[in-house]
Amino acid sequence: MAKRTVQTSESRARAPQVRFEGSILGEPPRDCDACPRLYDFIAGHRETQPDWYNAPVRSFGDPAGALLIVGLAPGLRGANRTGRPFTGDFAGDLLYATLDSFGFSSGQYDGRPDDGLALINCMITNAVRCVPPQNKPTPAEIRTCQPFLTNVMRQMPNLRAILVLGRVAHDTMLRTLGLRLAQYPFSHGGLHGVTCEGRSLTIFDSYHCSRYNTNTGVLTEKMFADVFRAIRKAL
Repeated sequence: MAKRTVQTSESRARAPQVRFEGSILGEPPRDCDACPRLYDFIAGHRETQPDWYNAPVRSFGDPAGALLIVGLAPGLRGANRTGRPFTGDFAGDLLYATLDSFGFSSGQYDGRPDDGLALINCMITNAVRCVPPQNKPTPAEIRTCQPFLTNVMRQMPNLRAILVLGRVAHDTMLRTLGLRLAQYPFSHGGLHGVTCEGRSLTIFDSYHCSRYNTNTGVLTEKMFADVFRAIRKAL
């Protein structure tokens, strides 16, 4: 196991400083150690890549929005490097281009947290906030992060639709809402009407917009756009 280290003031100064308007309260602290394996993994990258963000990645977007997009976890060279969800890797290229096509963003996405991009009527978060080794969080790590996901939803008073990217995000959302997985099976393009804390919500399923899924034809740009077309119609 890697030696635990706390990021120094010098390395913090070099790492990207990410500030978002309309931030969600109660996000995990920068030196969160609730998941020892993830903490140690990030600590190692703080030593080898001090210019990276290397911390739990905060939610990004409009708390007054009606749409919440939930991914699995930050990518090592994407959000863990830049500090903004889906920023700096292929998955972000496809996601933000699609958001722009359907009027959910303004400004120009340039793969940097200071590119001036703003989201309209939507928020992006991850089921797990820290980058996991091999992009595979453990069930215990997912459970540990669930309160942060609940917190995001509770701070979105106009929330009506949730887009989950991939089966793990789908299952995590159902468990977070206290729903039975067998009653709401995952399928690309699937949608599920649910009620949570007195609110009517629609969960939209999509394959994750990863390079692997697009390169293998599991997910095409048209398939991804069709999901957003359904979301836009519902909203």
